[in-house]
Amino acid sequence: QVQVVESGGGLVQPGGSLSLSCAASGNDFRFYSMGWYRQAPGKQREAVATMTGDKKITYADFVKGRFILSGDIAGNTVFLQMNSLTPEDTALYYCGARKLFPPQMFWGQGTPVTVST
Repeated sequence: QVQVVESGGGLVQPGGSLSLSCAASGNDFRFYSMGWYRQAPGKQREAVATMTGDKKITYADFVKGRFILSGDIAGNTVFLQMNSLTPEDTALYYCGARKLFPPQMFWGQGTPVTVST
């Protein structure tokens, strides 16, 4: 049974930084991709940054160079360094891992990020 666990969220002031960590386990296969998604109150879940096994990283436009994703798909780990945070970044941040065959997403329970004074 696949488990995805993320951590690192918390309360931070505008302009501050946070680092998120994610580790998956229980998979007897290599994930196609892993990445970070977020959902703010009243909004749909949206992708923040993802990485494929060949190390291709895709960032959402709203990152604007503020966030950096790193990790190792083969090692079932990804990280997200978030800088210059704004109140609009406040959301529940989820780690997601994608399997291709058959297609399936595995989700963590989320780690909350609150950007506020």
